[in-house]
Amino acid sequence: MSTPDPVAAELLRVARKELRQDLRKIETAVERLTDEQVWARAHETNNSIGNLLLHLAGNVRQWILCGVGGEEDRRDRDAEFEQRDQIPVDTLLANLGGTCDAADQVLEAAAAQDLLAKRKIQGYDVSGVMAVFHCVSHFSGHTGQILWAVKQMTGEDLGFYSYLKGGGVAGGERQEP
Repeated sequence: MSTPDPVAAELLRVARKELRQDLRKIETAVERLTDEQVWARAHETNNSIGNLLLHLAGNVRQWILCGVGGEEDRRDRDAEFEQRDQIPVDTLLANLGGTCDAADQVLEAAAAQDLLAKRKIQGYDVSGVMAVFHCVSHFSGHTGQILWAVKQMTGEDLGFYSYLKGGGVAGGERQEP
């Protein structure tokens, strides 16, 4: 058995943490909405939150489960955006949560050689490191869109950073952002 690479281990730890943290934010925010709100769109060219939830699950599946984990890629990306029939909020969140749980297992089991190996994802030749970075940054970007949309619909402060109000600092269990 080889000694684990500490840089690879830290990269994977942080990627897993970031995906879990963003997933929790999405769940907390989206659970405030009705099915109708989740599928609402101001214009036909906009994506609904429901479409974004389908898209995030598809992206994580393609880049982590298939790209890093080696599963067969059967993603239909266009269908994620073409969906117009309302899928219930709890079903969407369960799908995304299950996909993220599976990705967490792939990343937990990944090794340095998996991060250096080349693979083709969406027609791009990328390393495992690039696949992980792409997935985490993509997830984060859409998380921001979803949180913004929920705040616009509800008029509520979602409270994720209330501990920093008044110049506060992270305390207690908050060892890193």
